[in-house]
Amino acid sequence: MFNHNIYIPNKVVSIENYRSPHFTENRMHSHSAQVKLPTMFLPHFFLFLCFSLSLSLPLHPTPYLSANTLFPNYQNMLQSFKIFTYTPPQPLVFSTPPESLLFSSLLNSSFITQDPEQAHLFFIPFSSNISTRSLARVINTIRNDFPFWNRSLGADHFYISCEGFSFGSDRNVLELKKNSIQISCFPTPRDKFVPHKDVTLPPLAVPQAQQAPTNKAKTYLGYVRYGAIKDHNLIKGLGDDTEFLVDSEPSDQSTYEERLGLSKFCLFEFGEGEVCGITEAVRFSCVPVVITDRPIQDMPLMDVLRWQEIALFVGWDKLKGRVKVEGLKRVLHRTCEDERYDELRGLCETAGHHFVWNEEPRPYDAFHMVMYQLWLRRHTIRYARREVA
Repeated sequence: MFNHNIYIPNKVVSIENYRSPHFTENRMHSHSAQVKLPTMFLPHFFLFLCFSLSLSLPLHPTPYLSANTLFPNYQNMLQSFKIFTYTPPQPLVFSTPPESLLFSSLLNSSFITQDPEQAHLFFIPFSSNISTRSLARVINTIRNDFPFWNRSLGADHFYISCEGFSFGSDRNVLELKKNSIQISCFPTPRDKFVPHKDVTLPPLAVPQAQQAPTNKAKTYLGYVRYGAIKDHNLIKGLGDDTEFLVDSEPSDQSTYEERLGLSKFCLFEFGEGEVCGITEAVRFSCVPVVITDRPIQDMPLMDVLRWQEIALFVGWDKLKGRVKVEGLKRVLHRTCEDERYDELRGLCETAGHHFVWNEEPRPYDAFHMVMYQLWLRRHTIRYARREVA
């Protein structure tokens, strides 16, 4: 059975009333009918409401949570953000290219300071394959040899771990997981990711891949890359429909990019399928459609982008049955008919530049956007030395 819901981070919107990302007239009436105010206060209340909405809603569609604060804050970050990094006990080995690129770009950036008293944050470097016991020893050494961990119990520290860590029984690992900022790969298992504290790395999107021109005609309604959807019945139904292009085997990079450019929507199954291609879909203005049975809280660059403006999140209640192709097509055609698609596609093009990893970092690329999310987390409570026993 197809569940007519669009899932967006921390919010579920009924597809039956879905026309735009903003409130519909019916919703406004239904909410206003529940609010009863004295007549004398109504003019003042509505003036205040209109003023508040004018400040909170963008005048034009934007992929950013707040463009008015992003760009000034970004410049402030470049000028003042400082990070102190501890010396790793041994040469580091990372399991994925984004981890390696983030580490090398950070060490060669102007963000690094040799004076820990100037640092906003402290970086704890260790290899991807480190054991929990070895990690506990690393944190214990930092706790005993430096004064900085005990000032905040690790809240102004961060680390890179692609798979993430679960809460452990060891005090050092527990404080690391509970307080420190984790930078992990997308997607991260729910039990290893703490929303609003942790950050996910954008999957690798190489700069050599050119973005598709937005004026290129789209041949297919939807495209499913090999492995992006695992549900057998859904794959079979999509494969039998001529409006969808479904990979039956892995394709090379040039073929993959060509198919992205020919498709209006790119389909993904969150939780089972391979969803790392979401960022490449955004870059090629192939609007991502994420089929999910849960709200998603670890999307890349969640502190920067309004994902509900560049993707469709379609709910799927697995306990009630499978997703039907007819219901999925109805959602996609409705999006195209109300001119929402052209808006989504344009915002994808704007947002796509932020997912690119460069050997030499460039303004507003993936490295700088991850740094920006760390910059937003630089404010922490630091305890006086005497309070820590």
